[in-house]
Amino acid sequence: MTRQQTNHLARIIISIVAALVVAPIVLVIVYIVYHGMGALSWEFLTTAPRNGMREGGIMPALLGTVVLTFGTAIASFPLAIAAAIYLAEYAGDNRMTRGVRMAIVNLAGIPSIVYGLFGLGAFVLFLNLGTSIIAGSLTLGLMTLPVVISTAEEAILAVPREFRMVSLSLGATRWQTIRHQVLPHALPGIITGIILGLGRAAGETAPILFTVAAFYLPALPGSLFDQTMALPYHLYVIATQVPGMPLTLQYGTALVLLLVVLSLTLVATVLRTHMRRRREW
Repeated sequence: MTRQQTNHLARIIISIVAALVVAPIVLVIVYIVYHGMGALSWEFLTTAPRNGMREGGIMPALLGTVVLTFGTAIASFPLAIAAAIYLAEYAGDNRMTRGVRMAIVNLAGIPSIVYGLFGLGAFVLFLNLGTSIIAGSLTLGLMTLPVVISTAEEAILAVPREFRMVSLSLGATRWQTIRHQVLPHALPGIITGIILGLGRAAGETAPILFTVAAFYLPALPGSLFDQTMALPYHLYVIATQVPGMPLTLQYGTALVLLLVVLSLTLVATVLRTHMRRRREW
């Protein structure tokens, strides 16, 4: 077999494998869209559930998800970016740094239910925050920290060292170099990691199950120390805990949650593409 024939066969095999991976995902999305489009309406998005959640909309759950997503961003991303800057620019290559990086990788693989139990013990009980938005945001923020730290560190390390050397040779301090040369060029990767972390947080059920989510709470939260409904937990409730629940409402809720997560992913992709076009390297 010639080299061209080998390359052609390899492309065919890779294409088939890619199709086998993508096809089930596309089928699931199409199935949810087909069964959930009938429920989408302005009333569905802007009204509270009623009649035992068998009628009405998902407005409290949708708003709760948005609030928790913003709370996650505020709670975790400044710390995550600061940690990534330290690991990439200040920490030396020693045993402790390697141990920290290994711990971050391991934390990224921990099941979300473990974060939920930790949030229950640390934030709800020990800090006495109760089941509240702030406890849920802190738990989700803790869960997204490893992913964002790893992504941001890789983006910072990808900036060519020549940028740092030129800046330092012109008399800039290390922090000025990081702020004005490294971070602007690493921003596409950092923003991508942040938004993907938000997408994961928006779709999680286990962490909010113990820390913030309410079974049925049509009233909107009045403060950060109140409970709130959230789309992932609301979907679980109406799919498993409410007898006689119309399938249209179940698939409609699943479709809205899917659209929220896909929208965050799309925003990350657009921002990354736009900012990469502005790179000078």
